[in-house]
Parts: sequence; structure tokens; C-alpha cells
Amino acid sequence: MEAALFWPLALVAIVAAVAVIAARNAVYSALFMVVVLFCLALLYLSLGAEFLAAVQIIIYAGAIMVLFLFVITLLNPQALPEQEHLPGQRWLGLPLLGLLVLALVAVVASAAWRPLPPSTLPANNIVAVGQAIFRSYLFPFEITSLLLLVAIVGAVVLAQRRA
Repeated sequence: MEAALFWPLALVAIVAAVAVIAARNAVYSALFMVVVLFCLALLYLSLGAEFLAAVQIIIYAGAIMVLFLFVITLLNPQALPEQEHLPGQRWLGLPLLGLLVLALVAVVASAAWRPLPPSTLPANNIVAVGQAIFRSYLFPFEITSLLLLVAIVGAVVLAQRRA
């Protein structure tokens, strides 16, 4: 049953991820990214991680993608010139892509494919996430909160300076 759900979702996610890169229009690329994020949320649901699926949809597919779309529309990418700034970058990128594919094949071929042991997490994964954040990772969580606050204050200061 899990494989019957995993493979179609994985295929749709991979096709949409390739479409994110291949789309010429930035808005279409962002919409394909929403499809990828929804597929990931459904994969989280199939793993029993309801909280992660909800966070994936609310934060990433909702808030972050709305932010991306606002930035795309404010930048007006059609007004940008279509010239290539680094003409040799395609010829450098193709061998690097080949090396990346070879490295991925080597990693997958050398992996030991065995079933995972049964999970020892609590039945309610929201409790597990809360315990992990506020017990084991409290300091990194607070540092991240502080960095986000500094970024918000910096964005406000920069926005007021331009006006």
C-alpha cells in the first residue's frame, strides 16, 4: 500500500521539480514548486507525520510561496535583459552535472538497503517535536528566533532608508 502511494507521488514531485528548473516564466516555476511542496506533504502524511505535513502546507506551500510570488511580481523579471552574463557557464556546468550524477550513482550503489527498525517515537508526533525543540534543541531554537528577529529589523531599516 505504501509503495502504491509513494511511487506516484515521487514521480509527480520529480517531474514538478524538473519543471521548476526548466520553466521560462518565474511565476510558473513558483507554481511548480507549490506542487513539489504538496507532494512532500502527502509523503509526510503517508509516513504518519501529520504535524510535518501541516507545517509543510501552511508555512512552505502557503506563506513562503506567497512571499516568492510577491517578490517575483515586484522584480518584474520580464523587464530584465535576456543576455548571458557568463557565456562559458553552460560548458562548465555540463561536466559538473556529469560528476554529480556519477557521485549520486556511486552513493546509491554503495548503500546498504535494509529495512529500518521499528520506531521508538511516541504515538503522538506533535509531542515528540515539542519535546525535541524545547528540551534537546532549545538553544539552537532560540538562536534561530534571534536571527529571524534581526533579519526582520534589518529589512524594516533597509525599507525605511529607501523611502
